Amino acid sequence: MNQPIRSMTGFARTRRAVAQGEIVVSLKSVNHRALDLQFHMPGDLDAFERALRKAVAEKIVRGHVDVRVHFARTGTAGAISVNQTLLRSWITAFRQAAKEHGLGGEPDLNAAFRAPGMLDDSGPIELGHDFEAALLAAAFEALEMLNAARAREGADTVTALRKHQTKIAQSAEQMEALRADVTVQLQARMQEKLADVFRISNIDPARLAQEAALLTDRSDISEEAARLKIHAVRLAELFDQGGETGKHLEFLAQEMQRETNTILSKSMGAGEPGRRIGAICLELKAEIEKIREQSLNLE
Repeated sequence: MNQPIRSMTGFARTRRAVAQGEIVVSLKSVNHRALDLQFHMPGDLDAFERALRKAVAEKIVRGHVDVRVHFARTGTAGAISVNQTLLRSWITAFRQAAKEHGLGGEPDLNAAFRAPGMLDDSGPIELGHDFEAALLAAAFEALEMLNAARAREGADTVTALRKHQTKIAQSAEQMEALRADVTVQLQARMQEKLADVFRISNIDPARLAQEAALLTDRSDISEEAARLKIHAVRLAELFDQGGETGKHLEFLAQEMQRETNTILSKSMGAGEPGRRIGAICLELKAEIEKIREQSLNLE
């Protein structure tokens, strides 16, 4: 099954509860010529960036992607514990001393907690393999959501691109149909110009006809029109093929613009047929530019 053509813009967010708290993974992607990953995570998750980077690279080919991970600890994670044995010993010693010396008062917990070793601050619970597995699962879920959104936008984009591709193919056919008229007009124009030269210089009429034919041949647009048709067919193949097409579309757009500019240049001075081809070329350049602009947003 062919991979869908995806846009490079999208957003997704997912949440996952773990023993240590809650993980929130947010992904935002925009256009970029390559894959550019930017991570925004708490410092205690730095150890998992490499695994996250690999996970994203497996699912996304192109685009600037902001990966944001928020981790909120809950429950007893990182809690401070009281040394109960030491606390009981401290209270017993307090009361015994008060009794022996005839003093009043009750044990003060604030004073007790200041005693060395009374409070055990072991710091946050270390995040191990189970946490990494949960984090990656949340990341893959977010990636699936992101790619689904990118695929939907990509499908809408391809629908619009197919219309441009159809117009390009039709324009190439129209210009091929006008090619013969352009050739006749150009040959007549060349003969007129060369005839003016012939009247001034003593040039063989056969040489005049030969030069006119050569200049007309150089102005023939059949090759450029044929290549435009081939490019149009290739566009349709890319749309059907799916997957990573953005760079291919951009290249084809550049090639089609080059062929169109050549046709426009060759058709100048060909009278009414040349003006008709010129109008077609101007419309064609607009269609090709739309494809180029859209290609920059496709993976």
